[in-house]
Amino acid sequence: MSATTLDTPPTPTQTPARRADRAGALRGVARRLATALFVLLCTATVAFFLVRLSGDPVKILLPPDATAEQEQVLRHSLGLDQPLFAQYLDYLRGLIRFDFGDSLVYGQPVGEILADRLPATVELAAAALAVTLVVAIPAGILAAMRRGRGTDHTVMTGVLLGQSAPPFWVGILLILVFAVWLRILPASGYGTLANLILPAVTLAVYSVAVVARLLRSSLIDVLSSDHIRSARAKGFGPFQLVLRHGLRNASLPVVTVIGLEVGNLLGGAILTERVFSWPGVGQLTIEAISNRDFPLVQATVLFFAATFVVVNLLVDLSYSFLDPRVRTSR
Repeated sequence: MSATTLDTPPTPTQTPARRADRAGALRGVARRLATALFVLLCTATVAFFLVRLSGDPVKILLPPDATAEQEQVLRHSLGLDQPLFAQYLDYLRGLIRFDFGDSLVYGQPVGEILADRLPATVELAAAALAVTLVVAIPAGILAAMRRGRGTDHTVMTGVLLGQSAPPFWVGILLILVFAVWLRILPASGYGTLANLILPAVTLAVYSVAVVARLLRSSLIDVLSSDHIRSARAKGFGPFQLVLRHGLRNASLPVVTVIGLEVGNLLGGAILTERVFSWPGVGQLTIEAISNRDFPLVQATVLFFAATFVVVNLLVDLSYSFLDPRVRTSR
């Protein structure tokens, strides 16, 4: 046998395929980024025009006995006397530079006001997400493992109540019980762990119900599959089946919902912050709407929209890590 026969060079048959997969993944990410930017542009446009249907902010900023000349001077200083389309173009040029304008009421840059209020909202949403994961994941697992038994019925009853109760009603009920009757937690305030408990639980009730119900349903489908029956025949216990084989396969739809709930927790904080006087972006949004503070309303709406878009994008991109069969290029 000759040396040329033995020293056969390796054939890189998979290199073009890998390059094609990598290029397809990059194209998929680029398409998703373009879609996200388009959604944000549409949201900014809708917010700009809708907020101007609420009325003239000059009527609120000036006292009732202000003259027409004073109103005209203030309207000119705020740039509200320009044509609507010119105001819209100025708004878009500001967005390109990440300049959201100055608040009509506070007289400060909108970005600075949001930066001051954002930590409180993020703290509340993070605490609610922690409550959601700590409660919903064990509840969903136990309900799936005890399907049709008392534990399952208890969890599903809690899920039904959690998805049916409005957040503001839950908040008022918790205040009544723990702040008024039992007097063990404050009804409002900010800065301590005791102030955080009731708003976080209020905000997490709906998310706990959604995640627990979906995790239970996904686990029931996975636990009835062939590879789980094979693992059970090999002697794996119930918890081993769930933790080692079932939970990962059932995690894809659950991760999707958790990602959506992150956006819901930030967006749903508007009512919760109002009930508990929590000084976050949600409370700021209500104040801005009441004061017809156009730049501030536009910025807060865009913030909530950007939160949903970014979270959905991250969840979408994480599919390929959770399930290699899912390709980002699709």
